[in-house]
Amino acid sequence: MITVDELYQRLKSVKLSGSTCLYHKERCEELVPLINEINELKKEKNAVILAHSYVVPEITYGVADYNGDSYQLSRDAQQTKADTIIFSAVRFMAETAKILNPKKNVLVPSTPNGCSLADSIDGAGVQELRRKYPEHTFVCYINTTAEVKAYCDVCVTSSNVYKIVETIPNQKILFLPDKLMGMNVINEMKKRKVKKEIVLTDGVCYVHEEYDPEMIEYIRLQYADENVKILSHPECNSGVLNHSDFVGSTSQMLDYVRKDESNTFFMLTECGLTGRLQVEMPEKKFVGTCTQCKYMKANTLEDILRVLKKPAPQDFVELDETIRQKADHCIQEMFRYAES
Repeated sequence: MITVDELYQRLKSVKLSGSTCLYHKERCEELVPLINEINELKKEKNAVILAHSYVVPEITYGVADYNGDSYQLSRDAQQTKADTIIFSAVRFMAETAKILNPKKNVLVPSTPNGCSLADSIDGAGVQELRRKYPEHTFVCYINTTAEVKAYCDVCVTSSNVYKIVETIPNQKILFLPDKLMGMNVINEMKKRKVKKEIVLTDGVCYVHEEYDPEMIEYIRLQYADENVKILSHPECNSGVLNHSDFVGSTSQMLDYVRKDESNTFFMLTECGLTGRLQVEMPEKKFVGTCTQCKYMKANTLEDILRVLKKPAPQDFVELDETIRQKADHCIQEMFRYAES
């Protein structure tokens, strides 16, 4: 059982723009009963809650058993002994948990639970591309549906995409669905002097698409005396990456801030990550604007409690077994390449 004071001490350092993630004593008093009820029900039902770093801090630090980026959560989902997995993120991530745990109940506690990137292509679209590019190895970002993964050869995350694309023996690659990440993969292969012919599709993350180099220059000028460090996610455009001090997945960005001796940082990714950093490293300063993903921020304690108590049919993730098996092969290929 957590107390109001304990929750307030955990979250008081979170200071993001807007009212979504501001924590005072009165708000903590409202949250604590929900958090305690959820944590008790988890034990009763042998359930585990996985939360992406982009969801609200009261989930991450109140009820989540595991939190991280897509790759880490995929591993956590694979290793859990719980009967029920509640995936606080977006539906395609919960589908990944179901792919890896076909006999477990997997529930998504948010509506809406879409993703501008994952929704940019479906299985039929991949099949059409395969007919057009029969000699290419199809590489899909993990931010895709199970159906899309089922028609691809190997899955990647933002933390392992460069290694996997470089390692694939085929020189012909079709990378989908993120065209901005795909351009960054092309540029990185050129830097590494790795010969690859890479075809891209047109999907984007609407959050990361917003960032531009001019924003970085403004922040550098505004905090010139503090030697601000700029960190960006590979879903940003190449101009942003070229002006950044570090590029990496959310987990890699967390590790960078933990180890770096600088005091001031500007994080070019969904601001849930900044909230995590403010909780875990309150001595450091995080500047710039807060960009929120409406899908990630649709996750609430109230909906988590609801699916624990009385889930609706649409809360469950159900997959066709043929699709699941093919998608599982795609994910296992990712693990094989990434850990070789």
